[in-house]
Amino acid sequence: MVDVPYDETGRLTLGDVPEGTVALIVQQPNGLGIIEDLSGLKERLGDVFLIVSVYPVALGVLEPPGSFGADIVVGEGQPLGNPLSFGGPLLGIFATRRKYLRMMPGRVSGRTVDAEGKEGYVMTLQTREQHIRRERATSNICTNSALCALRATIYLAALGAEGLREVALLSLKKAHDLAEAIAGIPGYELAFSGPFFNEFVVKCPDPAGVVKRLYREGIAVGLPEYVVRMGVEGAFSVAVTEKRTEEELQRLVEVLRG
Repeated sequence: MVDVPYDETGRLTLGDVPEGTVALIVQQPNGLGIIEDLSGLKERLGDVFLIVSVYPVALGVLEPPGSFGADIVVGEGQPLGNPLSFGGPLLGIFATRRKYLRMMPGRVSGRTVDAEGKEGYVMTLQTREQHIRRERATSNICTNSALCALRATIYLAALGAEGLREVALLSLKKAHDLAEAIAGIPGYELAFSGPFFNEFVVKCPDPAGVVKRLYREGIAVGLPEYVVRMGVEGAFSVAVTEKRTEEELQRLVEVLRG
C-alpha cells in the first residue's frame, strides 16, 4: 500500500499509475476536506480499480462517483440520521457496478411490484445468503447495523432528494462563511487553496493551545494530531454541519480572536 501525496491545493497528485497497481482509493472530500477532481481519472487508470470513499451528505451537491467511472463506492452512513453513539453501532454504505454484484458483501434488497401492483422491497440474490450458503455466504449483517440502516432509510425518505441537497448546501455555506471569518483574524489562515465542502484546515502559531481554549468553551474542533498524521504541521481542522447555528459559529470566531 502506497500513500499518494497532495499538492499546495490539498488535492492528490494523481500522476502516472505505478506498474502493478491493483486499485486506487480516493476519499471525496479527502481527509483535508478538499474536493478531489475525479473527472477523467478512471480513463487514466484503465483496468485499475477505482474505489471512492464518500461523505454521503456531500453527494447532495457533488457529482456522484459512479458518473466518473468508479468501480466501488463506500462511505460512513452515520451522518444520515444516526447519532455518534461513542463510535457505534453505525452502518457502512457499499455500492458497486452490476457485474460485481454477486461478489459484494451485505444483503441486497430489490424493488419490485406485488400481485396488487403495489411497490415493495424484497431480499434478492438470496443464494448469497446465510440460510442457503451457510459458512460460504457473502452476506453477514447484525441486528444493530440493520437498525442503523433502517434509521438512515427513514432519514433519507423524510428528506427526499431536495431535502438532502438543502442539508448539503447549508453545511457548505456555513463552513465557507466560517472559513472566511477565521481567515480574517490576524495569525490565522487556511492551509490549502483547493475547494472544500464543509471541512477545512486552519494554520495558526499555537494550534494545541488554540484547540484547548476552544474545548474549554465547549467548542469541538479537530485535534492538531489529526492533520499532523497527514503531514500538516501547525494546524487544526474545523468541520461544520447544518446543525450549527450562526450564534455558535460567531462564538467560535470570538474565542479565536481572544
